[in-house]
Amino acid sequence: MTEDRTAQTLRSIAPYLADWASFQAAYHGIPGLQLAVGRRGEVFVDLAWGKANLETGEDLTSDHLFRIASHSKTFTGVLIMQLVERGELRLDDAVGDHVPELDDSAAAGITVRELLGHQAGIIRDSSDADFWQHHKPFLNRDEILECVRTEGIVFEPNEHFKYTNIGYSLLGIIIEQVTGKTYDEVARTAVIEPLGLTRTGTELDPARAAEYAAGHTGRITHDDARHVVPHVDTRAMAAATGWYSTALEMLRYGATHVFGDTTLISDASKRLMQREESRLVVRGKELGRYGVGMGIAKIGDREVVGHSGGYPGHITRTYIDPVDGLVVSSLTNSVDGKAEQIAVGVLQLIDLALAAAEEVAASGSGSGKGADGDPVPPVPEDAPFGRFANLWGVSDVVDLGGIVHVINPRAAEPAEAAQRFVVSDGRLVQEAVAGFGTVGEPVQVERDADGAIVSARIGAMTSWPVEEFRKRAAE
Repeated sequence: MTEDRTAQTLRSIAPYLADWASFQAAYHGIPGLQLAVGRRGEVFVDLAWGKANLETGEDLTSDHLFRIASHSKTFTGVLIMQLVERGELRLDDAVGDHVPELDDSAAAGITVRELLGHQAGIIRDSSDADFWQHHKPFLNRDEILECVRTEGIVFEPNEHFKYTNIGYSLLGIIIEQVTGKTYDEVARTAVIEPLGLTRTGTELDPARAAEYAAGHTGRITHDDARHVVPHVDTRAMAAATGWYSTALEMLRYGATHVFGDTTLISDASKRLMQREESRLVVRGKELGRYGVGMGIAKIGDREVVGHSGGYPGHITRTYIDPVDGLVVSSLTNSVDGKAEQIAVGVLQLIDLALAAAEEVAASGSGSGKGADGDPVPPVPEDAPFGRFANLWGVSDVVDLGGIVHVINPRAAEPAEAAQRFVVSDGRLVQEAVAGFGTVGEPVQVERDADGAIVSARIGAMTSWPVEEFRKRAAE
């Protein structure tokens, strides 16, 4: 697909991406959502939906700060790779070479690479991780080192992938040992200032307390009340989980992991960070893949990297396509926030639209055909676009890439249940493909004298615009 067509398609669907994500957030009862979608310097979606604080009623904005938790590991990976590029550190250096307090411990021979890839076999959070629910402070430097000395080794190096916040906290200590500066000083000089980030940092900043979106508890059952979870300092665990940012600033940071952008690290370093270091398979089921400081995933046909984050009260996710340049960042402010689901759904919708746009372009040039073998017709001017509801659910009728699609906005993975409308014999019909539903059947639309849609039969049953359905349901 040409660069212009990709950008044009993303611009055309951006309002629906924001609308779909907002619906998801409301449907799942999330307090607030920041969503940003960008590609190669252009921002397509900048969404702030819901509340920053349910107790005060403060509206969420794009400027509110979110604790992005384990996204911190990607920043730490970048700082390590910068030291490697400058020859101040090697990935195969042993921990004992840089942290004298661990020189005679069982962890002394663990390498920097093994820590980055979660192959060091180190305990995840110590044997008492109640700092994750604010029953105690996060660990300081001495406590990290004591934990590594006394209980840190669970597996032999490279025996299993074992995710570890203690291991990444140790990487923060190594960065400080190598540079002679604090982790925060290194990060500001090496990442934050070069990118011009003003709403990103390594740790809770008390001076900016009013700028943070409040965290909220999750719900055990649907009608449970949510309560505010206070922000705390993660102390010596900042390299693993302390950072804060906004969805918009995560676009700029995410772009530096795209090949060709060498603002922070070289493409060679990116290849190391994004190369599969571990594949997590448990009882025959793949649970994920990990590189060196980056998660790796495949969503549809798109290979992406990035990270999730889980901080008390905030759940976040950023995906980066390092070849295409697309970045999606989804930040939520509750323990049960659907950041992952929303980010994946947005990527699916984007790829539905891009595939449709490519199909339409190929058909128009005479080199492609629609699913029924005929050229793809233009979108009808009178197509019943909008959100409709009936007793059985909700349907969005939307133009994605020049083809009319029906999307279930409740679905976790919108691409899985997406349907198409096509024009056949002058009528708008559901695409003639195999299916359990009303495939191949026409859509019936009722309009008032002004042309506004009164109702639509999408799948033989009458649906109404959502507000009209709500009125009818209340009668």
